[in-house]
Amino acid sequence: MTIRPDISKDLIRGATDGIILNVLSQGDSYGYQMVQQIAELSDGHYEINEATLYTVFRRLSKKGLIDSYYGSETQGGRRKYYHITEAGITELAQFRKDWQFAKNTITQLTTGVLKHD
Repeated sequence: MTIRPDISKDLIRGATDGIILNVLSQGDSYGYQMVQQIAELSDGHYEINEATLYTVFRRLSKKGLIDSYYGSETQGGRRKYYHITEAGITELAQFRKDWQFAKNTITQLTTGVLKHD
């Protein structure tokens, strides 16, 4: 059996907020750069499209988990940068706990054997 080279977007969709928060926990970034960073983190197996990315940015901003600012023109134009807030760091920690629980539960559900009396 071979492993499919591309990760199903359906499997990842629920984790996009956590993915974005993780990238931003490593440093401020802007849209195009984040697309590249996510592709790099996944070894090229997952690419987020910019429309999805900006939808996530808006959602996380509304929740107070990220903030944005415009960079100086010496940074290559007036790019809009995003950074994680303290609330975002707390949310990322909770996401990681929730992810571990879900991952362990799914593994158990997909590999476990029922015990018959």
